[in-house]
Amino acid sequence: MTDLNSWRARPAAQQPDWPDPAALEAAVAELRTFPPLVFAGECDALKARIADVAAGKAFLLQGGDCAETFDGVGADPLRNKLRTILQMSVVLTYAASMPVVKVGRIAGQYAKPRSKPTEVRNGVELPVYRGDAVNGFEFTPEARVPDPRRLVRTYHASAATLNLARAFCVGGEADLRQVHAWNTDFVRNSPVGERYERMARDIDRAIAFMHACGADPAEFRTVDFYASHEALLLDYEAALTRIDSRTGLPYDTSGHFLWIGERTRQLDGAHVEFARHIRNPIGVKLGPTATAEDALALIEALDPDREPGRLTFITRMGADKIRDVLPELVEKVTASGATVAWVCDPMHGNTFETPTGYKTRRFDDVLDEVAGFFEVHRELGTVPGGLHVELTGDDVTECVGGGHALEEADLTQRYETVCDPRLNRAQSLELAFLVAEMLHRA
Repeated sequence: MTDLNSWRARPAAQQPDWPDPAALEAAVAELRTFPPLVFAGECDALKARIADVAAGKAFLLQGGDCAETFDGVGADPLRNKLRTILQMSVVLTYAASMPVVKVGRIAGQYAKPRSKPTEVRNGVELPVYRGDAVNGFEFTPEARVPDPRRLVRTYHASAATLNLARAFCVGGEADLRQVHAWNTDFVRNSPVGERYERMARDIDRAIAFMHACGADPAEFRTVDFYASHEALLLDYEAALTRIDSRTGLPYDTSGHFLWIGERTRQLDGAHVEFARHIRNPIGVKLGPTATAEDALALIEALDPDREPGRLTFITRMGADKIRDVLPELVEKVTASGATVAWVCDPMHGNTFETPTGYKTRRFDDVLDEVAGFFEVHRELGTVPGGLHVELTGDDVTECVGGGHALEEADLTQRYETVCDPRLNRAQSLELAFLVAEMLHRA
Protein backbone atom coordinates (compact mmCIF):
# COMPACT_ATOMS: atom_id res chain seq x y z
CA MET A 1 0.00 0.00 0.00
CA THR A 2 1.40 3.39 -1.00
CA ASP A 3 1.99 5.69 1.96
CA LEU A 4 1.25 9.15 0.61
CA ASN A 5 2.28 10.74 3.91
CA SER A 6 5.69 9.11 4.25
CA TRP A 7 7.38 12.33 3.09
CA ARG A 8 6.34 14.01 6.33
CA ALA A 9 8.91 11.95 8.23
CA ARG A 10 11.75 13.22 6.00
CA PRO A 11 13.60 16.56 6.12
CA ALA A 12 11.85 19.00 3.76
CA ALA A 13 14.10 21.71 2.33
CA GLN A 14 12.88 25.11 1.13
CA GLN A 15 9.54 25.04 2.95
CA PRO A 16 8.08 28.31 4.26
CA ASP A 17 8.08 29.06 7.96
CA TRP A 18 4.30 29.29 8.21
CA PRO A 19 3.54 31.35 11.33
CA ASP A 20 0.05 29.93 11.91
CA PRO A 21 -0.19 26.09 11.75
CA ALA A 22 -3.97 26.18 12.14
CA ALA A 23 -4.33 28.51 9.15
CA LEU A 24 -2.11 26.19 7.10
CA GLU A 25 -4.21 23.17 7.99
CA ALA A 26 -7.41 25.04 7.10
CA ALA A 27 -6.00 26.00 3.69
CA VAL A 28 -4.80 22.46 3.02
CA ALA A 29 -8.18 21.02 4.08
CA GLU A 30 -9.91 23.36 1.62
CA LEU A 31 -7.54 22.34 -1.19
CA ARG A 32 -8.35 18.68 -0.58
CA THR A 33 -11.99 19.36 -1.49
CA PHE A 34 -11.22 21.00 -4.86
CA PRO A 35 -11.48 19.23 -8.23
CA PRO A 36 -8.25 18.09 -9.89
CA LEU A 37 -6.52 20.60 -12.15
CA VAL A 38 -5.35 17.85 -14.51
CA PHE A 39 -6.36 14.24 -15.02
CA ALA A 40 -4.46 11.00 -14.66
CA GLY A 41 -5.08 10.06 -18.28
CA GLU A 42 -3.44 13.30 -19.43
CA CYS A 43 -0.41 12.57 -17.25
CA ASP A 44 -0.17 9.08 -18.75
CA ALA A 45 -0.40 10.53 -22.26
CA LEU A 46 2.48 12.91 -21.51
CA LYS A 47 4.48 10.04 -20.03
CA ALA A 48 4.11 8.17 -23.31
CA ARG A 49 5.27 11.25 -25.21
CA ILE A 50 8.32 11.61 -22.95
CA ALA A 51 9.11 7.95 -23.58
CA ASP A 52 9.32 8.93 -27.26
CA VAL A 53 11.67 11.78 -26.28
CA ALA A 54 13.96 9.38 -24.43
CA ALA A 55 13.96 7.06 -27.47
CA GLY A 56 14.83 9.87 -29.89
CA LYS A 57 11.41 9.86 -31.53
CA ALA A 58 10.32 13.29 -30.26
CA PHE A 59 11.83 16.50 -28.90
CA LEU A 60 10.63 18.24 -25.73
CA LEU A 61 10.23 22.01 -25.44
CA GLN A 62 9.44 23.25 -21.95
CA GLY A 63 9.13 26.99 -21.44
CA GLY A 64 7.54 29.74 -19.42
CA ASP A 65 8.00 32.11 -16.53
CA CYS A 66 10.61 31.76 -13.85
CA ALA A 67 7.89 32.58 -11.33
CA GLU A 68 4.25 33.18 -12.19
CA THR A 69 2.41 35.95 -10.37
CA PHE A 70 -1.23 36.35 -9.48
CA ASP A 71 -1.28 39.74 -11.20
CA GLY A 72 0.05 38.07 -14.35
CA VAL A 73 -3.00 35.84 -14.79
CA GLY A 74 -4.70 37.15 -17.89
CA ALA A 75 -5.44 36.48 -21.54
CA ASP A 76 -2.79 38.69 -23.14
CA PRO A 77 0.29 37.50 -21.19
CA LEU A 78 -0.70 33.85 -21.59
CA ARG A 79 -1.51 34.25 -25.28
CA ASN A 80 1.91 35.85 -25.90
CA LYS A 81 3.66 33.09 -23.98
CA LEU A 82 1.81 30.31 -25.78
CA ARG A 83 2.42 31.94 -29.15
CA THR A 84 6.14 32.06 -28.45
CA ILE A 85 6.30 28.39 -27.42
CA LEU A 86 4.25 27.36 -30.45
CA GLN A 87 6.42 29.46 -32.77
CA MET A 88 9.53 27.82 -31.37
CA SER A 89 7.98 24.37 -31.71
CA VAL A 90 7.19 24.83 -35.42
CA VAL A 91 10.83 25.63 -36.16
CA LEU A 92 12.09 22.73 -34.03
CA THR A 93 9.59 20.28 -35.53
CA TYR A 94 10.77 21.09 -39.04
CA ALA A 95 14.46 20.89 -38.13
CA ALA A 96 14.22 17.69 -36.11
CA SER A 97 11.72 15.99 -38.46
CA MET A 98 9.92 14.70 -35.42
CA PRO A 99 7.09 15.78 -33.11
CA VAL A 100 7.78 18.42 -30.46
CA VAL A 101 6.22 17.79 -27.06
CA LYS A 102 5.05 21.17 -25.76
CA VAL A 103 5.15 21.73 -22.00
CA GLY A 104 4.61 25.08 -20.30
CA ARG A 105 6.07 26.28 -17.03
CA ILE A 106 2.55 27.45 -16.29
CA ALA A 107 -0.44 26.99 -14.00
CA GLY A 108 1.52 26.23 -10.85
CA GLN A 109 4.94 27.88 -10.97
CA TYR A 110 4.11 30.19 -8.08
CA ALA A 111 6.81 29.14 -5.61
CA LYS A 112 10.59 29.42 -5.84
CA PRO A 113 13.49 27.97 -3.83
CA ARG A 114 15.86 30.63 -2.56
CA SER A 115 19.52 30.60 -1.59
CA LYS A 116 18.96 32.64 1.58
CA PRO A 117 15.99 32.82 3.99
CA THR A 118 16.15 36.61 4.30
CA GLU A 119 17.20 39.63 2.25
CA VAL A 120 18.56 43.00 3.36
CA ARG A 121 17.79 46.35 1.77
CA ASN A 122 19.13 49.61 3.19
CA GLY A 123 19.85 47.91 6.49
CA VAL A 124 16.37 46.37 6.78
CA GLU A 125 16.20 42.54 6.92
CA LEU A 126 13.00 40.73 5.94
CA PRO A 127 12.04 37.19 4.91
CA VAL A 128 12.95 36.53 1.28
CA TYR A 129 10.22 36.50 -1.37
CA ARG A 130 9.39 32.84 -2.08
CA GLY A 131 6.81 33.34 -4.79
CA ASP A 132 3.20 34.47 -4.76
CA ALA A 133 2.12 31.09 -3.37
CA VAL A 134 3.90 32.01 -0.13
CA ASN A 135 4.26 35.77 0.36
CA GLY A 136 4.25 39.12 -1.42
CA PHE A 137 6.99 40.65 -3.55
CA GLU A 138 6.69 44.06 -1.90
CA PHE A 139 9.52 44.73 0.55
CA THR A 140 7.38 45.31 3.64
CA PRO A 141 7.06 43.29 6.85
CA GLU A 142 3.37 42.68 6.14
CA ALA A 143 3.86 41.42 2.59
CA ARG A 144 6.72 39.11 3.45
CA VAL A 145 4.85 37.10 6.10
CA PRO A 146 4.05 33.62 4.67
CA ASP A 147 0.27 33.37 4.27
CA PRO A 148 -1.33 29.91 3.75
CA ARG A 149 -4.38 31.47 2.09
CA ARG A 150 -2.09 32.11 -0.86
CA LEU A 151 -2.06 28.35 -1.48
CA VAL A 152 -5.80 28.50 -2.16
CA ARG A 153 -5.29 31.49 -4.44
CA THR A 154 -2.57 29.52 -6.25
CA TYR A 155 -5.10 26.82 -7.06
CA HIS A 156 -7.61 29.30 -8.48
CA ALA A 157 -4.95 31.14 -10.50
CA SER A 158 -3.70 27.84 -11.88
CA ALA A 159 -7.23 26.76 -12.80
CA ALA A 160 -7.86 30.03 -14.65
CA THR A 161 -4.55 29.72 -16.51
CA LEU A 162 -5.22 26.12 -17.55
CA ASN A 163 -8.71 26.98 -18.77
CA LEU A 164 -7.31 29.79 -20.92
CA ALA A 165 -4.48 27.62 -22.26
CA ARG A 166 -6.87 24.85 -23.26
CA ALA A 167 -9.18 27.33 -24.96
CA PHE A 168 -6.34 28.92 -26.92
CA CYS A 169 -5.03 25.54 -28.05
CA VAL A 170 -8.34 24.47 -29.59
CA GLY A 171 -9.71 27.88 -30.55
CA GLY A 172 -7.49 28.80 -33.48
CA GLU A 173 -4.42 30.21 -31.73
CA ALA A 174 -2.50 26.99 -32.40
CA ASP A 175 -3.22 26.78 -36.16
CA LEU A 176 0.06 25.80 -37.80
CA ARG A 177 -0.33 28.20 -40.72
CA GLN A 178 -0.98 31.14 -38.43
CA VAL A 179 1.92 30.26 -36.15
CA HIS A 180 4.26 30.02 -39.13
CA ALA A 181 3.03 33.42 -40.37
CA TRP A 182 4.14 34.87 -37.02
CA ASN A 183 7.57 33.32 -37.55
CA THR A 184 7.78 34.78 -41.04
CA ASP A 185 7.05 38.19 -39.53
CA PHE A 186 9.82 37.65 -36.96
CA VAL A 187 12.35 36.72 -39.65
CA ARG A 188 11.38 39.76 -41.71
CA ASN A 189 11.79 42.20 -38.81
CA SER A 190 14.64 40.68 -36.81
CA PRO A 191 18.11 42.25 -37.13
CA VAL A 192 19.46 38.73 -37.72
CA GLY A 193 16.46 37.53 -39.74
CA GLU A 194 18.44 36.92 -42.93
CA ARG A 195 20.16 34.00 -41.23
CA TYR A 196 16.84 32.19 -40.79
CA GLU A 197 15.13 33.25 -44.01
CA ARG A 198 15.96 30.06 -45.89
CA MET A 199 14.57 27.82 -43.16
CA ALA A 200 11.42 29.93 -42.95
CA ARG A 201 10.94 29.63 -46.72
CA ASP A 202 11.46 25.87 -46.55
CA ILE A 203 8.79 25.54 -43.85
CA ASP A 204 6.48 27.72 -45.92
CA ARG A 205 6.94 25.46 -48.95
CA ALA A 206 6.31 22.34 -46.85
CA ILE A 207 3.05 23.77 -45.51
CA ALA A 208 1.99 24.90 -48.99
CA PHE A 209 2.70 21.40 -50.35
CA MET A 210 0.56 19.76 -47.67
CA HIS A 211 -2.23 22.23 -48.36
CA ALA A 212 -2.02 21.59 -52.13
CA CYS A 213 -2.35 17.86 -51.46
CA GLY A 214 -5.57 18.53 -49.57
CA ALA A 215 -4.07 17.52 -46.22
CA ASP A 216 -5.72 19.23 -43.28
CA PRO A 217 -5.11 17.03 -40.24
CA ALA A 218 -6.35 18.06 -36.82
CA GLU A 219 -2.70 18.44 -35.77
CA PHE A 220 -2.54 21.50 -38.07
CA ARG A 221 -5.25 23.28 -36.10
CA THR A 222 -4.85 22.18 -32.47
CA VAL A 223 -2.01 21.02 -30.21
CA ASP A 224 -1.55 19.00 -27.06
CA PHE A 225 -0.15 21.33 -24.45
CA TYR A 226 0.89 20.23 -20.98
CA ALA A 227 1.41 22.13 -17.72
CA SER A 228 4.41 21.76 -15.42
CA HIS A 229 5.97 23.32 -12.35
CA GLU A 230 8.48 22.60 -9.63
CA ALA A 231 6.86 20.48 -6.91
CA LEU A 232 8.27 22.64 -4.14
CA LEU A 233 5.52 23.29 -1.58
CA LEU A 234 4.73 19.79 -0.40
CA ASP A 235 1.63 20.71 1.59
CA TYR A 236 0.09 22.06 -1.62
CA GLU A 237 1.20 19.12 -3.76
CA ALA A 238 0.00 16.54 -1.25
CA ALA A 239 -3.38 18.25 -0.91
CA LEU A 240 -3.93 17.94 -4.68
CA THR A 241 -2.86 14.30 -4.90
CA ARG A 242 -5.78 12.07 -5.86
CA ILE A 243 -6.33 8.34 -6.35
CA ASP A 244 -7.24 7.60 -9.97
CA SER A 245 -10.60 5.83 -10.13
CA ARG A 246 -9.49 3.71 -13.11
CA THR A 247 -6.29 2.29 -11.69
CA GLY A 248 -6.30 3.03 -7.96
CA LEU A 249 -2.93 4.79 -8.36
CA PRO A 250 -2.03 8.22 -6.93
CA TYR A 251 -1.45 11.23 -9.20
CA ASP A 252 -0.54 14.77 -8.21
CA THR A 253 -3.28 16.62 -10.07
CA SER A 254 -1.68 20.06 -9.67
CA GLY A 255 0.12 19.59 -13.01
CA HIS A 256 0.97 17.05 -15.67
CA PHE A 257 4.76 17.10 -15.24
CA LEU A 258 6.45 17.94 -11.94
CA TRP A 259 10.12 18.39 -11.25
CA ILE A 260 12.39 18.30 -8.22
CA GLY A 261 14.85 21.18 -8.05
CA GLU A 262 18.60 21.19 -7.63
CA ARG A 263 18.16 22.39 -4.04
CA THR A 264 15.62 19.71 -3.06
CA ARG A 265 16.84 16.50 -4.72
CA GLN A 266 18.36 15.00 -1.55
CA LEU A 267 17.87 11.23 -1.65
CA ASP A 268 16.76 11.12 1.97
CA GLY A 269 14.65 14.26 1.60
CA ALA A 270 10.91 14.80 1.56
CA HIS A 271 10.68 15.85 -2.10
CA VAL A 272 12.16 12.65 -3.50
CA GLU A 273 10.07 10.63 -1.07
CA PHE A 274 6.87 12.42 -2.15
CA ALA A 275 7.65 12.02 -5.86
CA ARG A 276 8.38 8.31 -5.37
CA HIS A 277 4.70 7.62 -4.73
CA ILE A 278 2.93 9.65 -7.43
CA ARG A 279 2.55 8.34 -10.97
CA ASN A 280 3.09 11.58 -12.90
CA PRO A 281 6.12 11.88 -15.14
CA ILE A 282 8.87 13.36 -12.95
CA GLY A 283 11.86 15.55 -13.70
CA VAL A 284 14.97 16.17 -11.60
CA LYS A 285 17.28 19.15 -12.04
CA LEU A 286 20.97 18.19 -12.04
CA GLY A 287 23.50 20.98 -11.48
CA PRO A 288 27.29 20.98 -11.86
CA THR A 289 27.83 19.26 -8.49
CA ALA A 290 25.69 16.25 -9.46
CA THR A 291 27.60 12.99 -9.76
CA ALA A 292 26.82 9.88 -11.74
CA GLU A 293 26.23 8.11 -8.43
CA ASP A 294 23.60 10.75 -7.57
CA ALA A 295 21.87 10.17 -10.89
CA LEU A 296 21.88 6.38 -10.51
CA ALA A 297 20.52 6.60 -6.98
CA LEU A 298 17.74 8.94 -8.14
CA ILE A 299 16.81 6.41 -10.84
CA GLU A 300 16.56 3.65 -8.23
CA ALA A 301 14.41 5.86 -5.98
CA LEU A 302 12.11 7.37 -8.59
CA ASP A 303 12.02 4.81 -11.39
CA PRO A 304 12.78 1.39 -9.92
CA ASP A 305 10.57 -0.35 -12.52
CA ARG A 306 12.30 1.46 -15.42
CA GLU A 307 9.00 2.75 -16.76
CA PRO A 308 9.40 4.50 -20.15
CA GLY A 309 8.76 8.24 -19.83
CA ARG A 310 8.73 8.22 -16.06
CA LEU A 311 11.99 10.09 -15.40
CA THR A 312 13.60 13.12 -17.03
CA PHE A 313 16.96 14.56 -16.04
CA ILE A 314 17.07 18.32 -16.63
CA THR A 315 20.72 19.38 -16.65
CA ARG A 316 21.64 22.91 -15.57
CA MET A 317 25.43 22.93 -15.58
CA GLY A 318 26.44 26.33 -16.96
CA ALA A 319 28.14 26.93 -20.29
CA ASP A 320 31.61 26.64 -18.74
CA LYS A 321 30.95 23.25 -17.09
CA ILE A 322 28.56 21.23 -19.23
CA ARG A 323 31.20 19.69 -21.51
CA ASP A 324 33.19 18.53 -18.46
CA VAL A 325 30.40 17.33 -16.15
CA LEU A 326 27.70 15.94 -18.42
CA PRO A 327 29.60 13.14 -20.24
CA GLU A 328 30.19 10.96 -17.15
CA LEU A 329 26.57 11.31 -16.06
CA VAL A 330 25.23 10.29 -19.46
CA GLU A 331 27.75 7.47 -19.91
CA LYS A 332 27.08 5.83 -16.53
CA VAL A 333 23.30 6.23 -16.71
CA THR A 334 23.31 4.74 -20.21
CA ALA A 335 25.58 1.89 -19.12
CA SER A 336 23.19 1.08 -16.27
CA GLY A 337 20.49 0.24 -18.81
CA ALA A 338 18.15 2.97 -17.57
CA THR A 339 16.32 5.00 -20.21
CA VAL A 340 15.76 8.58 -19.11
CA ALA A 341 14.98 11.67 -21.14
CA TRP A 342 17.86 14.17 -21.13
CA VAL A 343 16.78 17.82 -21.30
CA CYS A 344 18.97 20.93 -21.21
CA ASP A 345 18.16 23.90 -18.97
CA PRO A 346 20.63 26.50 -20.28
CA MET A 347 19.32 29.28 -18.04
CA HIS A 348 20.02 28.57 -14.38
CA GLY A 349 23.73 27.83 -14.65
CA ASN A 350 24.43 31.09 -16.46
CA THR A 351 22.95 33.72 -14.16
CA PHE A 352 25.08 36.59 -12.92
CA GLU A 353 24.51 39.95 -11.25
CA THR A 354 25.45 43.25 -12.85
CA PRO A 355 27.24 45.99 -10.87
CA THR A 356 23.88 47.77 -10.68
CA GLY A 357 22.23 44.78 -8.97
CA TYR A 358 20.27 43.21 -11.85
CA LYS A 359 20.29 39.42 -12.20
CA THR A 360 20.74 38.62 -15.88
CA ARG A 361 22.01 36.06 -18.39
CA ARG A 362 23.99 36.41 -21.59
CA PHE A 363 22.25 35.02 -24.65
CA ASP A 364 25.57 33.70 -25.94
CA ASP A 365 26.09 31.72 -22.71
CA VAL A 366 22.61 30.22 -23.01
CA LEU A 367 23.33 29.22 -26.60
CA ASP A 368 26.76 27.85 -25.70
CA GLU A 369 25.33 25.57 -23.02
CA VAL A 370 22.81 24.20 -25.51
CA ALA A 371 25.63 23.65 -28.01
CA GLY A 372 27.64 21.81 -25.35
CA PHE A 373 24.62 19.66 -24.52
CA PHE A 374 24.27 18.62 -28.18
CA GLU A 375 28.00 18.05 -28.56
CA VAL A 376 28.16 15.69 -25.58
CA HIS A 377 25.23 13.60 -26.77
CA ARG A 378 26.53 13.53 -30.33
CA GLU A 379 29.92 12.25 -29.16
CA LEU A 380 28.34 9.58 -26.95
CA GLY A 381 25.71 8.52 -29.48
CA THR A 382 22.92 9.32 -27.03
CA VAL A 383 19.74 11.37 -27.38
CA PRO A 384 19.61 15.14 -26.68
CA GLY A 385 15.96 15.14 -25.73
CA GLY A 386 14.89 18.72 -25.30
CA LEU A 387 15.09 22.25 -23.91
CA HIS A 388 13.84 23.77 -20.66
CA VAL A 389 13.81 27.57 -21.00
CA GLU A 390 12.63 30.50 -18.90
CA LEU A 391 10.91 32.79 -21.37
CA THR A 392 8.12 35.26 -21.88
CA GLY A 393 6.18 36.34 -24.94
CA ASP A 394 6.64 39.99 -24.01
CA ASP A 395 9.36 42.42 -25.08
CA VAL A 396 11.11 42.55 -21.73
CA THR A 397 14.77 43.47 -21.24
CA GLU A 398 16.06 40.90 -18.76
CA CYS A 399 18.75 38.95 -20.62
CA VAL A 400 21.57 40.66 -22.52
CA GLY A 401 22.59 39.89 -26.09
CA GLY A 402 20.63 38.31 -28.91
CA GLY A 403 19.82 39.79 -32.30
CA HIS A 404 18.82 43.13 -30.83
CA ALA A 405 22.12 43.24 -28.91
CA LEU A 406 20.65 44.21 -25.55
CA GLU A 407 23.29 45.58 -23.19
CA GLU A 408 23.41 45.80 -19.41
CA ALA A 409 22.32 49.45 -19.63
CA ASP A 410 19.11 48.29 -21.36
CA LEU A 411 18.00 46.17 -18.41
CA THR A 412 16.35 49.17 -16.79
CA GLN A 413 13.86 49.57 -19.66
CA ARG A 414 11.55 46.59 -19.01
CA TYR A 415 12.93 44.41 -16.25
CA GLU A 416 9.69 42.82 -15.05
CA THR A 417 10.56 39.43 -13.58
CA VAL A 418 10.04 38.93 -9.84
CA CYS A 419 12.81 36.35 -9.67
CA ASP A 420 15.13 35.17 -12.48
CA PRO A 421 15.62 36.84 -15.89
CA ARG A 422 13.75 35.44 -18.90
CA LEU A 423 14.39 35.45 -22.61
CA ASN A 424 12.03 37.81 -24.41
CA ARG A 425 10.05 36.80 -27.48
CA ALA A 426 12.73 37.76 -30.01
CA GLN A 427 15.51 36.03 -28.04
CA SER A 428 13.36 32.91 -27.62
CA LEU A 429 12.64 32.64 -31.33
CA GLU A 430 16.27 33.29 -32.21
CA LEU A 431 17.26 30.48 -29.84
CA ALA A 432 14.77 28.18 -31.59
CA PHE A 433 16.25 28.90 -35.02
CA LEU A 434 19.80 28.41 -33.74
CA VAL A 435 18.86 25.12 -32.02
CA ALA A 436 17.12 24.09 -35.24
CA GLU A 437 20.46 24.46 -37.03
CA MET A 438 22.02 22.15 -34.40
CA LEU A 439 19.22 19.62 -34.86
CA HIS A 440 19.67 19.81 -38.62
CA ARG A 441 23.34 18.87 -38.18
CA ALA A 442 22.69 16.13 -35.63
